[in-house]
Amino acid sequence: MYDKAMMQKQADTIRFLCADIVQHANSGHPGASMGLSDIITVLSHHIKHNPKDTKWLNRDRLVFSGGHVSPLIYSFLHLSGYDLSLEDLKDFRQLGSKTPGHPEYGDVPGVEVTTGPLGQGVANAVGFAMAAKYAGNILNSDQATVIDHKVYCFCGDGDLQEGISYEACSFAGHLNLDNLIVIYDSNEITIEGSTQIAWSEDIKQRFEAQGWQVAHMDGHNFEEINRVLENSKEQIKPFLIIANTTIAKGACKLEGSHHSHGAPLGDEEIANSKKKAGFDSSKKFYICEEVKSRFGHAIKNGNLAQSQWNKVIKSELNEEQSRLLNLLLNPKISKIEYPNYKAGTSVATRDSNGEILNVIAKALPGFLGGSADLSPSNKSELKDMGDFPHGRNIHFGIREHSMAAITNSFALYGLFIPYSATFFIFSDYLKPAVRLSALMSLKNFYVWTHDSIGVGEDGPTHQPIEQLSQFRALPNFYTYRPADANENVKSWKSALSMNAPASFVCSRQKLTVLKDKRAIGDVKNGGYLLTKRDNAILTLMASGSEVYPTLRAACALEKLGINANIVSVPCFDLLVEQDKDYINSIILKNTKVLAVEAGAGDEWYRFADKVICMTSFGSSSPADKLFYKFGFNEENITEQACELVGVSYKNTNKCK
Repeated sequence: MYDKAMMQKQADTIRFLCADIVQHANSGHPGASMGLSDIITVLSHHIKHNPKDTKWLNRDRLVFSGGHVSPLIYSFLHLSGYDLSLEDLKDFRQLGSKTPGHPEYGDVPGVEVTTGPLGQGVANAVGFAMAAKYAGNILNSDQATVIDHKVYCFCGDGDLQEGISYEACSFAGHLNLDNLIVIYDSNEITIEGSTQIAWSEDIKQRFEAQGWQVAHMDGHNFEEINRVLENSKEQIKPFLIIANTTIAKGACKLEGSHHSHGAPLGDEEIANSKKKAGFDSSKKFYICEEVKSRFGHAIKNGNLAQSQWNKVIKSELNEEQSRLLNLLLNPKISKIEYPNYKAGTSVATRDSNGEILNVIAKALPGFLGGSADLSPSNKSELKDMGDFPHGRNIHFGIREHSMAAITNSFALYGLFIPYSATFFIFSDYLKPAVRLSALMSLKNFYVWTHDSIGVGEDGPTHQPIEQLSQFRALPNFYTYRPADANENVKSWKSALSMNAPASFVCSRQKLTVLKDKRAIGDVKNGGYLLTKRDNAILTLMASGSEVYPTLRAACALEKLGINANIVSVPCFDLLVEQDKDYINSIILKNTKVLAVEAGAGDEWYRFADKVICMTSFGSSSPADKLFYKFGFNEENITEQACELVGVSYKNTNKCK
């Protein structure tokens, strides 16, 4: 065993760094950070990483599901030699700092994934373990091992109470992810007090029932921590370590108190705690040279491990391994051979989307994904490409929330471009993870079919109304709702060209493939002038299935002597990013604007004078009857357009 006295000094150094960080900011969560200091100290001797190369492919992944322990994360990263200075620690929770209140991927060197909403990190860890398992299956050979790392995850009571952890851990057990090690910080404290006021389940039995190996340990006993971590590496199942810890361990008066969870301990309490541990109570942010040296071994060990791995990659891979690794690291988007659809034919956009998924997968070996038990309806199966963990079709089961968090990790892993699929109405279940994919700017794609009241007979419980508006309100997220199969192709081309997540909201019902008569712009602009008429006094805007009846209404209006331009808007998010000159080129200033969409539609008032939209829930009925009932038909669009420009529709000869 390592020098116990030295281990204690290392742990106490982290412990008091955490206390000082929170006290200096006068904000944060010292309790759990201090309670986990002993475990992170021992783990530092086990984890394989290189602080000088945060993108090394075969590094162990370390996920902190409880992102409020950021003082612990930042202390560990600083001491290990990551590009995070002591001044950065002192800048905790300040504007523009590298040390935000919860860890943010991309902003903090060494942070693998943005966590914060409890439970997300557990599912992220499952995703990393799945990505590593699949990567190993396709890249490793008897002669050379490319991927053999572990995934470690710290979580707490709150993480395991959230439903997403049940979804993710059940899936991990089903997949037998023996490369996953979860350390459960069982300090029995939540914000409101003891966990017993709201929680009494047997965690060991819960995880064993889900197919996990489970061990207990004293989270403050170095020898026991080391022994359990050693054992965890040899298991043949996902491994849960129940670590019994004391919140705010080492604090004089607040040790074990829920009052230490989310507030500074106070200068006097910290000074007395340091004195009790044999530290100089007058020094803040203190790290002795010996402790620096011990933690600093991470750089030496990491450089050595990566150097040995690089030798394998350069000299031991066979031709196929090298070819595949290169393609995974450098996906050739330009090599995708997209389908082309004939005008006048009828194709549901869920069907064209399925065809598009398959041509992308043929060109990009790192393109993979699956559905929440709906692939026949989502048309999301990759044909003849096998099932995970050896193939590219992932059967997530009915686990929408964890599905999105898992694919976030696939997008972060470094080799893959993931997608997931479900009905649009069930996007509500996975919204928190979608938000995090947007926050991290991940290339993660969401296929959402059955896009509107067009769902039909299943009724209002399955008919999305407000969801389009919800996702359009999400920053750095692009929601495409194509009008036909060819717009769907262009939507994918647009989405794949960006470093951001996107969704494809597709119809269940067949949609007529339109003639390509673009006047100004294209899908990449979010909206474009599809049909232009001379002396237009109206602009009709629509998305998805509503574009075709809007086109027919424009023809009817023309017979009435009213000229209308048509703007198709497959991606509202991209449209609002265009400059004023472009907007004015497709929406002429001297025209009245009517927008048409089978959703809540409030965002359309950004451009429109009037909106035909849903103002209630839908109903159970065949789709064509619902579109007529709620006004998404040629006759009503024509009538509403006439009213907008002051023409009495009832006094005209209606176009049949």
